[in-house]
Amino acid sequence: MLGRSGNPTLNEETFERSRNYSDQELMTIGGTVNKSFMLLALLIGAAVVSWVMFFNGYNVYPFIIGGAITGLILALIINFAQRTAPFLAPIYAVVEGLLLGALSANYESLYYGITMQAALLTMCIFLGMLIAYKLGLVKATAGFKKGVIAATIGVMLVYLLSMVLRLFGVAVPFLHESTTIGIGISIVIIIIAALNFVLDFDFIEQGARSGAPKYMEWYGSFGLLVTLVWLYLEIIRLLAKLASRD
Repeated sequence: MLGRSGNPTLNEETFERSRNYSDQELMTIGGTVNKSFMLLALLIGAAVVSWVMFFNGYNVYPFIIGGAITGLILALIINFAQRTAPFLAPIYAVVEGLLLGALSANYESLYYGITMQAALLTMCIFLGMLIAYKLGLVKATAGFKKGVIAATIGVMLVYLLSMVLRLFGVAVPFLHESTTIGIGISIVIIIIAALNFVLDFDFIEQGARSGAPKYMEWYGSFGLLVTLVWLYLEIIRLLAKLASRD
C-alpha cells in the first residue's frame, strides 16, 4: 500500500491511477497548500471541541476509539478511491481532530503544558523539513525514498504487532516504556515520521508537474495531514515519557 511516499495515503501509482479523468482544471501546489490549511483548520476546530468537553467532565473516550477506527476506514477509502478525497478528507480531519483533542486533553491533565510543547515542536519540525527540502538540503532520491518507506513499514508493523499482542495481555518490550531505550525508540520513530514530509513534498510537486486532476489537491493535502497527525502523536508520547521520569 506504500509507494512513492512513506505514509499510507500517497503511493507510487496514485497519479498513474488518476490520469483517466475529464477534469478541466489541474492540480497546483498553491491549491494543495490552501486545502491543507482548510483541513488543518477543521482538525484544530474539532480538537478544541473534544478538549473543552474533556475539561467539562464529559466522557470523550468514544472519540478516541471511534476516531481511531473511523479514521482508519476513511483513510483506506480515500487511498484506494482518490476521487472521494474532496468529500471524505474534511470528514477525516474532523474525526482525527476529535481524537487528538481528547488524547491531548488527557495528556494535559497529567502533564501540564505538554500539548502546547507538542504542537510547537510538530510545527517547527514541519517547517524545518519544508525549508530543508526547498533549499535542496534533503532530496527525495530513489535510495532515500526506499529507506524511508522501509523504515515506515517497519514502524507500522511493530505497532500492528503491539496491538495484536495487547489483546492477549502481552506488551512489546520498551515500545511504551519510559526507559532510556523506550525514549530512544520514540526519537527514532519521530525522525522517520519527519522524513516522510520530504516524500510528501516531492509527491505533491510531481503531481503538479504531471498535470494531475484538481481533486488530487485534496488527496495531497490529506496525505500531508496524515503525516502531521502521526508526528504530533509521536512527539506528545515522547514528551509524556520524559515527563513521567521527573
